[in-house]
Amino acid sequence: MADTKREIERKYELPVRPADGDSGSRPHGPSLLPDLTKVRAVSAVTARGVTELDAVYHDTPDLRLTAGSLTLRRRTGGADEGWHLKFPVGDGVRDEIRAPLSDTLPGELAALVRSRVRGAELTPVVRLRTSRDTSLLVDEAGRTLAEVAVDTVRAERGPAGTRGGTGTAEWTEIEVELADDGDPALLDAVEKVLRKAGVRPSSARSKLARALAETELATEGTGPGKRDAAATKRAPVTAGDHVLAYVREQADAIVSYDPAVRRDLPDSVHQLRVATRRMRSAFRTYGKVLDRDATRPIGAELKWLAGELGVDRDQEVLAERLTAGVDAHDTTLLLGPVHARLRIWDAAGRTDARTRTLAVLDSPRYLRLLDSVAALLADPPLLDGAGRKPAKVLPRAVVKDYERLAGRVEHALGLAPGEERDLALHDARKAAKRARYAADAAEPAIGKPAKRFSKRMKDVQTVLGDHQDSVVARDALRDLAVQAHAAGESAFTWGLLYGEEESRAADRERELPRIWRKSAKRKLRTALFG
Repeated sequence: MADTKREIERKYELPVRPADGDSGSRPHGPSLLPDLTKVRAVSAVTARGVTELDAVYHDTPDLRLTAGSLTLRRRTGGADEGWHLKFPVGDGVRDEIRAPLSDTLPGELAALVRSRVRGAELTPVVRLRTSRDTSLLVDEAGRTLAEVAVDTVRAERGPAGTRGGTGTAEWTEIEVELADDGDPALLDAVEKVLRKAGVRPSSARSKLARALAETELATEGTGPGKRDAAATKRAPVTAGDHVLAYVREQADAIVSYDPAVRRDLPDSVHQLRVATRRMRSAFRTYGKVLDRDATRPIGAELKWLAGELGVDRDQEVLAERLTAGVDAHDTTLLLGPVHARLRIWDAAGRTDARTRTLAVLDSPRYLRLLDSVAALLADPPLLDGAGRKPAKVLPRAVVKDYERLAGRVEHALGLAPGEERDLALHDARKAAKRARYAADAAEPAIGKPAKRFSKRMKDVQTVLGDHQDSVVARDALRDLAVQAHAAGESAFTWGLLYGEEESRAADRERELPRIWRKSAKRKLRTALFG
């Protein structure tokens, strides 16, 4: 069973300094460290001795994990030997997911890298043998504040390196890792002392990154990961550049949020679903830039994926809404086992939704979709409009989406309240999202006018979204009332919440005309075209 540890650390470089005329001598051990008791709150530095570590890092031949700043290793030696998969969280912060030592990659970790690896083979790329001399920084009460390690490292290329190849590198570095629940300010204080002693932060983000650079393996990757990374470094010039940059951003988000969904991290399903919708919207909006005959099949698969993810996300949103509604009332209005029934209903829905979501992410259909997106970005189906100036092409596409939205809003407002109007308002909500996403894609080229327009569309989307959430909530509340009645419980509370949702939906319908008037078509054209 894998477990997760939040790792907060900083790395520092130490140059190789020959000693006693021996060009192979290297600095080693705590003697390299300045007096860290000068750091406030550090009472003592306790030596823990030397540990020999042997780690083999795995990646695809084109270094897809490395391109995403992930590291996957199998390490022997030390108290935490086993498989380690690290995800970046922030500067100097990573989540390390650990699994027991085994000959092959554990299934839990394989699933977490599947969106990046897909059909490619994971092979050894670098072997690092480290002699780690560890000390603990402790306070007056003997509590560990941080661990300081002086690492003497020898890197060998893989897979040849694991069999004694010649691509090698050696260095010594210092790692300072904050103890669990430690104060990050301690790392700043330690760094201040290290800098005064002439020790500088490492230029490499990890041992693997340094090993790849110093054995020159990093220059050998030529696959989609490196091509995409190179593409993102070029500043967008044409309309096609901007649209592709936006599509690539969504593709990266899908790949990045996949493991977050598998780890059940907060908001991950929502963010993954949004990325699929944004990409599909870009394909539909910018049909004069990317050939719709090529993007339409991918768009259909993105619609399928968003729909499948919606089961999980919609359950999450609905449960939060109903729980908030219940919690807003005094207990005198909660007749019967209201909280218990809601918890049972939510638990059943979430279990079914999560099982379905994970099955989708493990399906061949989903992996084929990721491959199709990667292939499209590697060889984009650009049309003549892609080579034109973005200020000419992109605003027109945004205005077209706006006009579609205007037609749907006006149609919905012309209907009498009821089911037909609810459906029309839901269609308008989807059009508002598309117009907003179109402006977001155009913002790097158009600037503030697109940003302001996106904000207006978000306001419209929010009103329509709350209305639709109320429609869905009323359906769920009716089902809960039926279940309560069948069990001999009072259905009063569920009826009360149903009535409040009806009132909330009516408020949104009255609010919509005012919000809509802010997005006048004439002003929009002037803002986007000048």
